[in-house]
Amino acid sequence: MASRIAAPTELFGRREETAALDGLLSRARGGSGGALVVWGEPGIGKSALLRHAHGQAADFVRLSHSATRPESDLAFAGLHGLLRPLADRVELLATDQAAAVRTALGLSGEPTDRLVVGAAVLSLLCGLAERQPVLVVVDDGQWLDEATALCLGFVARRVGTHPVVVVLADHSDPAARPWEGVADMRVDGLSDEGARQLVAAVAPLTDEAATRNMVREAGGNPLALHELATLGGDLDDAEQRRKRGRPPVGPRLRRAFRAGIEALSPPAQLLTVLAAAEEHGDRLTVRRAGRASGAGDAVWDEVTNAGLLHVAGNRVGFRHPVVSRAVYEGCGAATRRRAHRALAATMPEEAEERAWHLAALAHGRDEDVARLLERTAARARLRGATSTAARAWWRAAELSAAPIDASQRLAEAARASWDAGWAATAERLLDDAERLAPGAHVARRSRGLRGVMEFARGMPEMAHHFLVTDMKRVPEPGTALELGTLAMRAAWSVGRGDLRDSALELLLEGDVEGRTGLPGALAWWSDDVPADAAPADTPDLGDAAARARATIPPLLPPTPLALAWGIDKPMADALRRRLPHLRRRGERARLAAALAQTAMLDHAAGRWPQSESSAAEGLRLAQDLGADHIASHCRTSLGWLAAARGDERAVAEATARTLETSLPQGVRALSAAAYWNRGMASLFRERPEEALDILVRLTEPGHGAEHPTFALLAALDTAEAAVRVGRSDLADERARVLEAWERRTGAPWARCAAHVARGLLGGARAEGAFRAALDVPGARSHPLLYARAQLSYGEWLRRGRRRTDARVRIGAALEAFDRLGAEPLRQRAQREQDLTGSPGRRGSSDTRALNRLTAQEQRVAQLAAEQLTNREIGVQLRISHRTVGHHLGNVFAKLGINTRTELSHLHAACEPP
Repeated sequence: MASRIAAPTELFGRREETAALDGLLSRARGGSGGALVVWGEPGIGKSALLRHAHGQAADFVRLSHSATRPESDLAFAGLHGLLRPLADRVELLATDQAAAVRTALGLSGEPTDRLVVGAAVLSLLCGLAERQPVLVVVDDGQWLDEATALCLGFVARRVGTHPVVVVLADHSDPAARPWEGVADMRVDGLSDEGARQLVAAVAPLTDEAATRNMVREAGGNPLALHELATLGGDLDDAEQRRKRGRPPVGPRLRRAFRAGIEALSPPAQLLTVLAAAEEHGDRLTVRRAGRASGAGDAVWDEVTNAGLLHVAGNRVGFRHPVVSRAVYEGCGAATRRRAHRALAATMPEEAEERAWHLAALAHGRDEDVARLLERTAARARLRGATSTAARAWWRAAELSAAPIDASQRLAEAARASWDAGWAATAERLLDDAERLAPGAHVARRSRGLRGVMEFARGMPEMAHHFLVTDMKRVPEPGTALELGTLAMRAAWSVGRGDLRDSALELLLEGDVEGRTGLPGALAWWSDDVPADAAPADTPDLGDAAARARATIPPLLPPTPLALAWGIDKPMADALRRRLPHLRRRGERARLAAALAQTAMLDHAAGRWPQSESSAAEGLRLAQDLGADHIASHCRTSLGWLAAARGDERAVAEATARTLETSLPQGVRALSAAAYWNRGMASLFRERPEEALDILVRLTEPGHGAEHPTFALLAALDTAEAAVRVGRSDLADERARVLEAWERRTGAPWARCAAHVARGLLGGARAEGAFRAALDVPGARSHPLLYARAQLSYGEWLRRGRRRTDARVRIGAALEAFDRLGAEPLRQRAQREQDLTGSPGRRGSSDTRALNRLTAQEQRVAQLAAEQLTNREIGVQLRISHRTVGHHLGNVFAKLGINTRTELSHLHAACEPP
């Protein structure tokens, strides 16, 4: 939230409105006048538009006035404020007109006629305009006295032939006002983009999550945005209001709306408060309470005719949510209590809303009402209304008579707040619960929230401690299972097998939901790669997938492990089935985590647009929650996609943001994912030495990015980088790891990657390895891996001068990379395809000379012309630097040149214009 407030210096999202005002001023400069009534609800930005017009009219005679309610009953009070600077020009008018204006300005006691006053003011303004255009600006026109309003309406309808502009602002539709017939412009709420720009100008330090909340709550009302930003500093007050389901409204907005409401009769005012207090908009309930309070049908007509309430069928509501909040907060406490008492009296005893109205009436402690609210909260949680449940438990805690009861209800409120996405609120409520009455009941009632929050935002090892401790405290088997598997995730994220085993032991010993399926399912939580794994150990993939589909979601492993074990498809299916349920229930924390997992599974399966969408949505939710690690998980998927697409700036940004939190907090899984993304980006951009230097950190003991699962998933990348820099020993070691893992799991991706790694190492069995990689059942379900296998095989064939066969393999890879959007790999495949094809374009003598080169010589020549060294060319073409020198000697001989500079000039001359 912002810590300081600034005044914006420009209008945002008001292009059409300012264009209309600027057009009026422009026409006046050309000799034609006009008038405009700007109208809309309080705080919508009318005054800002009037200030814009005033500021744009520096070359005009400018007359301005802001009407006030206290002067609305004084005849010609508005005209006095507007024309006071022109008092010395009154005598220039005709005698009867001068007398009329003197009377209107209070300079004479002579009787006057309003028509004569109108004509006199018109003459006065038109006389001024003979030398210089005139601008008349009147704000808060709804408070103008009747005489002034009639006069200005008379003038506004008659200035068209003179360079006079009249701009009036009003709350109501001008059709029924004294300026009927004058052009009008309704000012509506800002678009979301305009609202965001305004927040950025008003409170430049506001974070993204707070900005989204402000934009949503203000409903496009600029004054509401200003005041929400201002109230952001008073967090306690803001959250006290949120607790009751009412976002805060500032004093200026309350005053703006109260002025209109106070013009109503007392029964009508009470009716508006009844409608504001009945938050569901039930017209029948409001009508019954209104009749019991003396607000009959005539009062309804008064309120609806004033435009405050809108009735549609059995629903009643205000034209804008800000109006409802301003009405409710602007009335006195006694009026609010009267409204709640009347509404509660209309409801049956078991109605949930009755508990809320009784709570609004309660003074001090009231255990009876607290129990009613507790039952309301429990029912709300069952139907997935977590935000309602949080508010009910929070209010019940306030009304609790005993500290232990208050503590338990605060713990429940904390958990519901977390599920609803109110992370900061959840943390403070949990702290309050523990401070008020420490004990195991806090863990029981919050369902182990301390460890859940630490896992999402803090240090995994600390989260593991909280989670395994609270597993023994919670009574529900399902909750114990959730905490235990979360503890295993925390252990996995720091690469601590000992911590994983301690959580596993508790799960196997305890009375937890799904206990009978634990032994088989929890095998998937291991990333140990036994070097002595035998082919007989390989499970049937179909059986593994079937078991994964039948396994309850908490028992499924972290997404990278699911990918490693080859159960990614059933896990993705389970997550997709779960997402609608989480959305319906409003469980934003679980939804963010599920989206982060779905994104990773989708990008591995080649569903890149879906992956990007899920990761972006999950990132927004996680940022709102303050769930840093879930946000980093989403950034990992976005960084992976950026690496595959060749967007190195996005890779750098995503990984830097991740490492800011993951390295200090020891979240090795996230750090490893960030390093993997960086290594892939370098490898795909053909910087293998840089890629290898990054990727070896995944297996470096003690490094912050050391993690066995990600070292396994990145094994092929590491092997390819190692081969390309001449580290066959390291490539062979990575190939053996993949082979051992494939023997253990039978995962298609691992089998394919192991064969590709063997093929990259070359030798007599290289072609058999590449063919075996492409023949692995299920390998096509990982399209990027499969396309890379095609490309590697095609490159091997091309280097063996089997160009026709190479063209088929490389062409298939090229098509896949193009379909996926893997630009760096597409460029590499295109280059390899060019080397298998016919000579390039023919034309000039220079071009014909280049065309005499072989395909490989052309490629060497092109890279040499780009001033790459022989070693750099060798890395890109996967040939030795000595072979590069040999080809380059042939190039110079065939072209009759001696230097790379001449080669650069020759290539430049052959470039198309």
